[in-house]
Amino acid sequence: MAAVISPTPCGNRRVQALPRDQRGVASVEFALVFLLGMLPLLMLTFSGVLILAARQSLTLAAEEGARAALRYGSDATRATQACQAARQSMQWLLTYSGEAVDCAAPPAAGGSYAPITVSAATPCASAPSISCMTVITAYDYNAHPFIPGTTTIYGWLMRGALTSSATVQLDTQGN
Repeated sequence: MAAVISPTPCGNRRVQALPRDQRGVASVEFALVFLLGMLPLLMLTFSGVLILAARQSLTLAAEEGARAALRYGSDATRATQACQAARQSMQWLLTYSGEAVDCAAPPAAGGSYAPITVSAATPCASAPSISCMTVITAYDYNAHPFIPGTTTIYGWLMRGALTSSATVQLDTQGN
């Protein structure tokens, strides 16, 4: 028997385990706490950082696309240049998701999901005499999560694709 019975001051007996019976218990407790507590927390933190990086990439891509639309040329040329600049800025997301973007004929804004959409030159809402062009970039996290299983956790927070947009006023006098 591996236990020692020792009397207590009240006369009750107490069973004490010998140290050799406790060998490895701390390792097992650490493994359980790490697997059930720390690992999910670290996975959520890591996936949150990746989602933040994706949002920042989408914002940068929309801004770069809008800047590229400022170059002189026809509206079709501006849309193509905007799409190419946005595609270059968010290439890592496109590669990860396996999505392809055809910048020869970028899809118009307002349609179904597309990673990059470029609107036609339309009158600006603030100044109808000036033309504006909008570049919208998107990433469907529910279809392509960074860590499998996180869509159920983040589903209530992100109700659709991550998107970003940038609008520029076009100088039509230089055409």
